[in-house]
Amino acid sequence: MSDNIINDKALDVLFREARTHNGWEDREVSRPVMQAVYDLMKWGATSANCSPARFVFVASAEGKERLAPLLLEGNRAKTLAAPCCVIIAQDMSFHDHLPTLFPHTDAKSWFDGNDALIEETAFRNATLQGAYFMIAARALGLDCGPMSGFDKAGVDKEFLADTNYRSNFLCNIGYGTDENMFPRSPRFDFEEICKIV
Repeated sequence: MSDNIINDKALDVLFREARTHNGWEDREVSRPVMQAVYDLMKWGATSANCSPARFVFVASAEGKERLAPLLLEGNRAKTLAAPCCVIIAQDMSFHDHLPTLFPHTDAKSWFDGNDALIEETAFRNATLQGAYFMIAARALGLDCGPMSGFDKAGVDKEFLADTNYRSNFLCNIGYGTDENMFPRSPRFDFEEICKIV
């Protein structure tokens, strides 16, 4: 088992030294890099392999113009400066794909007509996949700037119309700088919030 532990440098990149970035180099994130991030993150676990997350890579000037008015003021400048802002959404019809993604049993029937279970499952697992996305992006040399401050209904209307997708959160990706970097905020110690029973 110990042979599978990644080294300290990798742990630093993924977690200990990873920061939320507000400043960005003037350097694009190429389509092959975007695809590489997806191709890595897709292996993260979801319940019944439901994989509800959907991703819209807003990288063009035109796309950013459409997104800008839907951002809270504090998120606008840094998002316009970022090479790419990813809309991480959930497909509210994810269960239609379960016969392919989870063929071992009739998992689709668990969700048919159960809107509350669809909502809960889609949100939980797309959020998980959004976290996997950030870890994959960091592992492949990108920096991340996740955000919640946006007009969710507006983003859904502008970017996700004619789908059953609903936005979850946004994440700027690119090659970060130290510009407007906040001091590292504290975290809880194990003893403060963990219990072994």
